[in-house]
Amino acid sequence: MNSRPIMDAGPGLNFFSVNKERLLFKVLGPLCIPTSVEEEILRKARTDRRFSAAGTVVKKLPDKYLKILPDTATDELVQVVERISGTTFHQRLDMSRDLGETMVIAHAVVAAEAGADITVLIDERGGRKIAGAEQKRLVRLKGQGQNVGNLSLVNTETVLKAAVTRKHIADKAELQDLYRRLRELDDGLVPIGDTDLLAANLWQR
Repeated sequence: MNSRPIMDAGPGLNFFSVNKERLLFKVLGPLCIPTSVEEEILRKARTDRRFSAAGTVVKKLPDKYLKILPDTATDELVQVVERISGTTFHQRLDMSRDLGETMVIAHAVVAAEAGADITVLIDERGGRKIAGAEQKRLVRLKGQGQNVGNLSLVNTETVLKAAVTRKHIADKAELQDLYRRLRELDDGLVPIGDTDLLAANLWQR
């Protein structure tokens, strides 16, 4: 069983702010975001004009493209949040720092534990580390005979590589311009020269 990818706030803010939501959907298909991620995107859009377009995009997208996952305290979600955060569910909801990342990972793990193959789009290093640990845990559970799904991790570079290979990006000039615009919004993205996005084998067609 495949489920929609779940996206963290960082990539959402970046791609939506430069009006490249269609590129995301072409590569990953329809997406999900937790309520906490939706709130973070809308808050940033209100308080930082660089992200204003992201708020407009989130508000206009129908469920068939962007589904909101409620951060409701189900038994399964509570268990995962408390395990990965080391605090109670409601205490974690009251702490805004990295809340979106926690809920993205928790929703993904709940889906995977129910048997779904799920992809997580997340850039932040700490969140990727936690997601990677959960990915390994699911592999162990599967090895023990439990009927769980898989968790896959992707990031902005992964999305852009796929966009190049599927010819959604015409040439290196277009890619470099897009990456520059994304980096202007997110200093956590490394310089393009430190990625494989300009590698010759990626552009062989």
